[in-house]
Amino acid sequence: MVNDPLTLDPMTRLFFAGPLAADTTIQLDNDASHHALRVLRLGRGDPIELFNGDGLRYPATLLDTDARAASVQIGSPVEACTDSPLRLKLAQALPSGDKMDWVVEKAIELGVHSIQPLLSSRSILRLDASRTEKRLAHWRRIAIAACMQCGRDRVPEISAPVDLSRWLIDRRRVAQQQADLSSADFMLSPRGSTLLREIVNPSSLIPQSAICLLVGPEAGLSEQEESLAIECGWIPVRLGPRILRTETAGLAALAALQARFGDL
Repeated sequence: MVNDPLTLDPMTRLFFAGPLAADTTIQLDNDASHHALRVLRLGRGDPIELFNGDGLRYPATLLDTDARAASVQIGSPVEACTDSPLRLKLAQALPSGDKMDWVVEKAIELGVHSIQPLLSSRSILRLDASRTEKRLAHWRRIAIAACMQCGRDRVPEISAPVDLSRWLIDRRRVAQQQADLSSADFMLSPRGSTLLREIVNPSSLIPQSAICLLVGPEAGLSEQEESLAIECGWIPVRLGPRILRTETAGLAALAALQARFGDL
């Protein structure tokens, strides 16, 4: 049974990678136990809140205080409805260094539903198979931590990085084959003739109120990539007279879209 929404201290939220059910006792993994007992300094009988990505949050009480495998008693689940009604997907060309960490964290705080990292011709960061796997696991851990902090109960999917041009072509082909008109696609470009504020309500374009936002790397998308995106149905838009950094542009656009059409 799902109870009415419950407000708990967000610092007591923990992620559990497994099924959760009311009136059961579970053991937390090593990381969650350490965070609860050594970082948050919780003790026996203290309330915490668990989530596992199923869209619910589970009030719980800390029982055993083993720092490697603490046990908790789970209460009845709560439906908090913290996901945005506007389904936002961020397609971000990989920036240099660890800037993608910041993008992932803040995009999730802003309510993005999924993130697609892309390798563009001007991306400075290059990843081989081994580094790609490690970076993807790292970004997914950041996603979980961001959900813990901001109160989201579903963890947005972060896909493996793929080549930008191939992704555009494959995405168009799948959309054509499936007659999929489930999102309005916008590409941030200083050459765009449309301002972001001029975008009409997405519900007039698509029934699900979903937007996919494409953002280039530090040097921007190449003219060939922009031309291909436009050919694939993407609408170029700009944020105004100033050129924003790649790690700023997408987040600014997400915030603006959430303020106009979402829940900010």
